[in-house]
Amino acid sequence: MDEVTAVPDSVAVIGGGRMGAGIAQVFAASGAAVSVVEGDESSVAAARQRVADGLAKAAERGKLAEEPSVVLDRVAVFADLARVPRDVALVVEAVPERPELKVDVLTRAEKVVSESTVLATNTSSLSIAELGAALREPGRFLGMHFFNPVPASKLVEVVTAPETGAEVTDSVRGWVRALGKTDVVVRDSPGFATSRLGVLLGLEAIRMLEEGVADAEAIDTAMELGYRHPMGPLRSTDLVGLDVRLAIAEYLHSTLGERFAPPKLLRDKVAAGELGRKSGRGFHDWS
Repeated sequence: MDEVTAVPDSVAVIGGGRMGAGIAQVFAASGAAVSVVEGDESSVAAARQRVADGLAKAAERGKLAEEPSVVLDRVAVFADLARVPRDVALVVEAVPERPELKVDVLTRAEKVVSESTVLATNTSSLSIAELGAALREPGRFLGMHFFNPVPASKLVEVVTAPETGAEVTDSVRGWVRALGKTDVVVRDSPGFATSRLGVLLGLEAIRMLEEGVADAEAIDTAMELGYRHPMGPLRSTDLVGLDVRLAIAEYLHSTLGERFAPPKLLRDKVAAGELGRKSGRGFHDWS
């Protein structure tokens, strides 16, 4: 593939939560004009603040080439998907892991943008082919699976369906590299490569905790020091969100079998509202 040295001039991100805000931040910091679409007006200010907070943290770490306010000026946040510029080069959908919701926003986005716009989903496990089947032009659709936290993570999993055009894949890989990240191309299959392996490890760690093999700190430390993982599987689950990990596990359980059956402890914690870092408590205390 030809190397691409610049991100698109214009990018839209649908969903301004933690992942969407992070995706918006890295594109804006690399020079793109970014439109962030939220579900309603009440969420707009919070989404913009998440981007602003991320830029401030990047500046504190010396990871931002411009003043945060300059980068933030390239970000527009609104609740009307119809306001996305027609000539935007890339749309990244980053809404919760519910197939019907993703299909809804992707099909509506396709009607707004031009025929040359690349459409991508940030799903970590759902079938790209099944989501793309709802589109008029599935050949311009693929997965761009960013990792949390987006600004610090070096990896983007590029997931292609049989219908995905080779030129679309090449363009996206180039944009990923222009962000300073590394791409890996994975064929569409349940859980792709990263979620399939990461969730399996996380579920086994939860079972070990459930069985009293060791406490959460010991399990995580064992993987961090023994296998040089940057973060243990339980701490990683807290960061991703226990509710998100449960949803992915349920999907993989339905498609790949019993080895992905969610442990009772995971279900109990989600039911109790212990969702990890975002709630203040999961397998570790984040308060």
